[in-house]
Amino acid sequence: MLTKTDFPLGYGRRVLSEIDSTNAEAARIAGTLAGPEWILALNQTASRGRRGRAWHFPKGNFAATLVLHPREAPDVVALRSFVASLALYDALVACGVQAQSLALKWPNDVLLNGGKVAGILLESIGAGGGVSHLAIGIGVNLADAPLASDVEALAMRPVSLLSEAGVAISPEDFLDLLASAYARQESQFTTYGFAAIRDAWLARAAKLGEVITARTMNSETTGTFETVDAQGNLVLKTSEGRVAIAAADVFF
Repeated sequence: MLTKTDFPLGYGRRVLSEIDSTNAEAARIAGTLAGPEWILALNQTASRGRRGRAWHFPKGNFAATLVLHPREAPDVVALRSFVASLALYDALVACGVQAQSLALKWPNDVLLNGGKVAGILLESIGAGGGVSHLAIGIGVNLADAPLASDVEALAMRPVSLLSEAGVAISPEDFLDLLASAYARQESQFTTYGFAAIRDAWLARAAKLGEVITARTMNSETTGTFETVDAQGNLVLKTSEGRVAIAAADVFF
């Protein structure tokens, strides 16, 4: 297990006993930070997921946000959801999970034995069309998971690290593993671009080559999961040709 002195160089680490949400705290403090900062909450009172959905947060689970000050264009900044996914995968393996039991679900979930164990929520912080800072919110069911009846219909079965893999780890120790993994993947991304990240992500992708359904607020597309393109879009092969989808919920 990493010690606190092994936290990646240049990254701040703050642990809060309780907060409304780590992404909300990120927005409040982003302008005061001198560099990238991890914010970990041991309890969240207003947890949320994508599209403002409520998010179950029992004691012992992981809720953290990484605040970055990116320099790239917004469409490139958004590709860090893949960087974070790979970092989560690496951190879970580092704490004892078998690699073959993990898969990455587009756009931002991590699966363990076919159930959702972790999710990522990216939010931009800034005025106008620019991105001053980026908040990468990460939730992991370390100790417990919500009941299937507590999540929306057709959603992935929620699982926890403890119940599915028999791994017990504290949020603070998991943060150290995740921060180290993220720093490595971020270095790959900023040095070599998205191509290497994309290849690594696809090698771990759930249901690649299989039929899946992508749903937006206004449409539904079913097809074979062919790839993720250079812009991070989901590419499905359908009866009407190839379709690239920028944002959707995926079901299979």
